[in-house]
Order: sequence, then structure tokens, then C-alpha cells
Amino acid sequence: MGDKKILCIGLVCLDIINVVDKYPEEDTDTRCLSQRWQRGGNASNTCTVLSLLRAPCAFMGSLAPGPVAENLPDVSVEDFSKVDLSQYKWIHWEGRNADEQVKMIERVREYNSKQEEKNRITISVEIEKIREPLYQLFPLGDLVFVSKDVAQHFGFTSAAAALKGFCGRLRKGATLICAWAEKGADAMGPDGVIIHSDAFPPEKLVDTLGAGDTFNASMIYSLSNGGSLQDALTFGCQIAGKKCGVHGYDGISH
Repeated sequence: MGDKKILCIGLVCLDIINVVDKYPEEDTDTRCLSQRWQRGGNASNTCTVLSLLRAPCAFMGSLAPGPVAENLPDVSVEDFSKVDLSQYKWIHWEGRNADEQVKMIERVREYNSKQEEKNRITISVEIEKIREPLYQLFPLGDLVFVSKDVAQHFGFTSAAAALKGFCGRLRKGATLICAWAEKGADAMGPDGVIIHSDAFPPEKLVDTLGAGDTFNASMIYSLSNGGSLQDALTFGCQIAGKKCGVHGYDGISH
């Protein structure tokens, strides 16, 4: 695919992180040890990690002119219609305004139908939030990341149970992935076999914010470079574990 890029579509936002010596009790004042502001948002974080892994990548979302902004609109199908799809080998959607995202994915499927297999774009979606409209994305991805929160909302008590429970919602030939925090992550490819990777916790847990985005990015990176599903799953857990041992994303590139 040469230098074709991975495009991440979704949110960029401002994360304000306050560090305290212990988790605050309700209705108490707690002195902050430190505070930092950093760029956040699932798709933005995923793009950051892809960049640190040296993957050619791009981000699509609403950017604010200043450090803080209100009511930034989500990417619309009209915005997406201006994208030159021939630049990309993979497009990842953070599930947000699903009705519009369905139409965007339709555009990519239509594009793919006119391309040789080597030029087709891989479509991945992340279903992280417990929001009914997002569930229409299940049958649309070649690769579907479903969160522990969504899985538990549906009554599943493990990643493997979630994969079995959700697999009927997928398109033929799709791969489903579910990370389960310190219990590692499971994936199910088109063959229906469930594979597992243990977690790789750091020596000291420092910062878990963005660990899921790091996992997604690392898996996309590995798979887009021809890695097997097992290799990608293990790599995702390794880099996510590494990320939990550092503030932000410093030092996670290999």
C-alpha cells in the first residue's frame, strides 16, 4: 500500500488531569499535587499513538481556534465527502454521531467495490459508549472494537462471553475485539475462534487515561502491517500496558 495513511475520525478535546494523593471521598476538599492539560479524545489519542509507532496517519475532527471551545460539531457526511479516499488504506471511526457515520462508511464501501483488493480500505469502528444509536455500527466494520462497558451493559461478564454474544451482529468476515482491562483482551476472527492475550501491567500504575485508545491504535498498526490477529492482540496489550506506566504517551513508541 506504499505510503497510504490510516485516518482516524472522531473527537479531539481538552483533558484536564488533576493528580491527588488518593481518590477523593465525596463532599471533601482535596489538595492537588499537580495539574496538566493535554489533548484528548479517542480518535485523537489513537492518531497520536499511531504517529508514535511511526505509522503514516491523519486525524479528521473539529478543531477549536483556542485552547477551550464549546459545541464543536461532529464530522458530517458532507465533510467526509471532501476526503480523497485514494490516500488511505485504513479508516477508523470512533462511534459518535452514528447516523452520519453509517453514511460515511457506505461511501467507503461503494469506493471499495470499484477497487482491486489491494487498494481497498479497511474499515474499523469503536463502540465504546453505552448509547443505543452506536449499536448500528456493529455490522459495518471489518474490525469492530467493543468496550468492556458496553459488554457489561448487555450482561456479559467476560470478553469471551461478549464476543460470542455479539458475533451475530457482525458482517460476514469481520473481526471483533474486546479488551477487559487487567484481564487482557480477546478477539474473534472470521473463523469464529476466540483468541486471548494477557495484560502486561507496568511495574507501577501511573496513568490509565487513553489506554484503550492506545490498545486500538497498536492493534490497527500491527494488522495494517500484515501482523496476525494473535500478534496484533498481544502487541495491543503490551503497548497499552506500557502506556499505563507513563504520564501521557511519552516513551510508548518501540
